[in-house]
Amino acid sequence: MEILKKLKRVISVIIILFFTTGLLAQTDIHNAFAKSYTLEKQGEYKKAADEIKKFYDASSYEINLRLGWLNYQAGIFTESIAHYQKATELKSYSEEAKFGLIYPYAAMGKWDEVVNLYQKIIVNSPNNTIANYRVGLIYYGRKDYEKALKHFRKVVDLYPFDYDGLLMLAWTNYQLSKLREAKVLFNKVLLYSPEDKSALEGLELIK
Repeated sequence: MEILKKLKRVISVIIILFFTTGLLAQTDIHNAFAKSYTLEKQGEYKKAADEIKKFYDASSYEINLRLGWLNYQAGIFTESIAHYQKATELKSYSEEAKFGLIYPYAAMGKWDEVVNLYQKIIVNSPNNTIANYRVGLIYYGRKDYEKALKHFRKVVDLYPFDYDGLLMLAWTNYQLSKLREAKVLFNKVLLYSPEDKSALEGLELIK
């Protein structure tokens, strides 16, 4: 009987130690995140990342996401990509991780990877206007106006009086020689911004 009592006491101590250790670890990581935010505000991105790295856990989505952002801010793009990719593996549906991963790829000029990520976001969320608009800009810059048209049209369908969407849809139609559509859209832009130079330029070209 005495042995059972001792065993119960040992088990109780082990359980208390387990939970105490867990709580202390949680406190430590919370403090690390708090310090990283303070250092980030001071522009000390590498030091901010170092605070998080002290408690690195490969299975933590939040840690990898945070390190992806801080390394991007520090200009350490390869490491940023590695952490963002890990975050996307941990949460495959995460759009914030994919948007984050776009930052270092864009900074490195890896536009095919950027487009691929935007397309993945759009597959998951067809009505994501940020992804549609930005990939539309990339296609427009590449003079692939047919593809750009599809994405800008989606933005305007969802936000019919959105300045950026209307203006880019107008210019895309102009580039495709769809002048009647372009004229209508440029005039809608002028309803939003009556003295808009870009819209006025477009209308002048159509005359």
